[in-house]
Amino acid sequence: MPAHTGSAPLRTPGEDTPPPGRDTPSHGRDAPSAEPGPRHHEPGHEPDLRHEPDLRHHGDAEVRGADDGLTDLAVNVRTGTPPAWLKAEIAASLDGLAAYPDGRAARRAVAARHGLPVERVLLTSGAAEAFVLIARAVRARRPVVVHPQFTEPEAALRDAGHDVGRVLLDAHDGFRLDPTAVPEEADLVVVGNPTNPTSVLHPADVLALLARPGRTLVVDEAFMDAVPGEREALAGRTDLPGLVVLRSLTKTWGLAGLRIGYVLAAPDTVAALERAQPLWPVSSPALAAAEACCTPRALAEAEAAAGEIAVDRAHLLARLGEFGQIRAAGPAEGPFVLIRLPDADAVRTALRTRGFAVRRGDTFPGLGPGWLRLAVRDRATTDRFAAALGEVLR
Repeated sequence: MPAHTGSAPLRTPGEDTPPPGRDTPSHGRDAPSAEPGPRHHEPGHEPDLRHEPDLRHHGDAEVRGADDGLTDLAVNVRTGTPPAWLKAEIAASLDGLAAYPDGRAARRAVAARHGLPVERVLLTSGAAEAFVLIARAVRARRPVVVHPQFTEPEAALRDAGHDVGRVLLDAHDGFRLDPTAVPEEADLVVVGNPTNPTSVLHPADVLALLARPGRTLVVDEAFMDAVPGEREALAGRTDLPGLVVLRSLTKTWGLAGLRIGYVLAAPDTVAALERAQPLWPVSSPALAAAEACCTPRALAEAEAAAGEIAVDRAHLLARLGEFGQIRAAGPAEGPFVLIRLPDADAVRTALRTRGFAVRRGDTFPGLGPGWLRLAVRDRATTDRFAAALGEVLR
């Protein structure tokens, strides 16, 4: 894949990092400085993977095995969830566990929620399964992933034997996407919106410019229901060729342990992905949750939660603004914020001793060890966190 005109060469975070294990966090130094603007490299000319960020490190590793006293700012699941009414729906489904799962009602509910025919909906065991299905079922010769973003899409593509190109967005321009930075010959493009970990919400019309015949455009909208009005969503669009939208119900509804998500795509794409699934991939309790989360009551509750998250995020950003050495990426639109600060890894360790777990940033391509991701929490929790952060930074 020829380099895009005007792009700087790829700079790899953690260049002196030893090979990370699948479940072992990697450590490294800041990437060398580069000119602002999106960058990409072509398959066959990737940096040595031994020095790559650990694509399999996720936020749950920051709290795994921790005692109950640790406040979790590392995992982007809304606190206080699942709500009692949703627990009741899930519990009621347990009476039917002797039967094999039947996803027809949940599929119809998701389709109706987005105004689509059921043939354009595929239920999955979380959005993460969808990345694996896409990697296995979509024929692509030039897949490209836009980074920094959730690392599982690239990991799944690599596991399936693909050579993966990258477009690296730059902090200097707020990690905004320039569609012309994506190589024209890319026939599979993956981008998050709003993007994890940057919290950037790309305009829908900008993303639409990436769609074209012969290309599969995968837009990960796992956090879109945390955006008031779901503005800039592409879910429900049928006019863009090759569009595949992924959604997750685990973040807003606190169902990470249940695993439920879905794909919205053209019927032939849905059929191809479904053929790559094992039999009965989504459990009956997860199907019950999917159906329940598509009701008008649930959608209204999710919208109210999105409004609360926006207020709580503004409070978090205001408190972070009290520290001159911290720079927040932005504008942030998701239920998390990305910050840059000196000695971030030492700060992360010190915060842990004070009862707060935060997400390291150096495992995301395009970032280095100077970045941390913080989940948005209620204002009282943020105030406690800001006090601990002040102790660490003084």
